[in-house]
Amino acid sequence: MYDDERFTILDLTFLDRTKRVKDAKSEAQKEIEEYRKKKEEEFKKFESEQGSGNKKAEEDANKEAEAKVKEIQEAGKKSGQKVVDDLIKAVTSPHPEVPLKISRED
Repeated sequence: MYDDERFTILDLTFLDRTKRVKDAKSEAQKEIEEYRKKKEEEFKKFESEQGSGNKKAEEDANKEAEAKVKEIQEAGKKSGQKVVDDLIKAVTSPHPEVPLKISRED
């Protein structure tokens, strides 16, 4: 009978230990899940703050680029024909020059 009591006590001890391990594991899992949720919320908050700043910077850059394009288009309208005429003149008017290397040999 002594052995039966000993085994019963050992079984109870083992069961108690197993229960405590399971409880600790489930508690740790809950803490991990809470921590994960907290970090996800922090990340979403950070992402929304940074995203709105980037959108504003992007809008500012687009406005600036549009202003520059308009400025270039207006400059092209004002002096575009003169530039075309100068290019045609430069291409079609020969200006013979002696290469620098040949002129040094003389």
